[in-house]
Amino acid sequence: MAAIRSRDTEPELMLRRGLHALGLRFRLHSRKLLGRPDMVLAKYRAVIFVNGCFWHGHNCHLFRWPKTREEFWRDKIGANVARDRATLAALSEQGWRTAIVWECALKGRGRHDPAVVIGAVANWLHSGESNLNLTGSNAGPENGG
Repeated sequence: MAAIRSRDTEPELMLRRGLHALGLRFRLHSRKLLGRPDMVLAKYRAVIFVNGCFWHGHNCHLFRWPKTREEFWRDKIGANVARDRATLAALSEQGWRTAIVWECALKGRGRHDPAVVIGAVANWLHSGESNLNLTGSNAGPENGG
């Protein structure tokens, strides 16, 4: 698990490059905000999380419960999902708009064209809507992630 990256992942870099190319500027992994969002766009009062489907328990083809140490993994991933919910609620209370871009939106068999995902995030930023949740086309109903 030491080799698993929590920042600068392929989906995160893809999204960052695209948003930067559109002229959007952001801070990375701000320690001042709960949950250390992947991107903070203060001008829009918005934060973006790029979540890995496995680590955040997303109900899609990229997530499978491990067959070994099942109790450990259910506790760990369950705690991650609970922490995500609490973080999103706290950020919303503080007046931040939140977006979650799931790994399956940019990777795997249900992925979208990166330009479509980047465009959706940019449109959300300009729209003023409070939340955005982007998943791949093969994602099932949300299971708390």
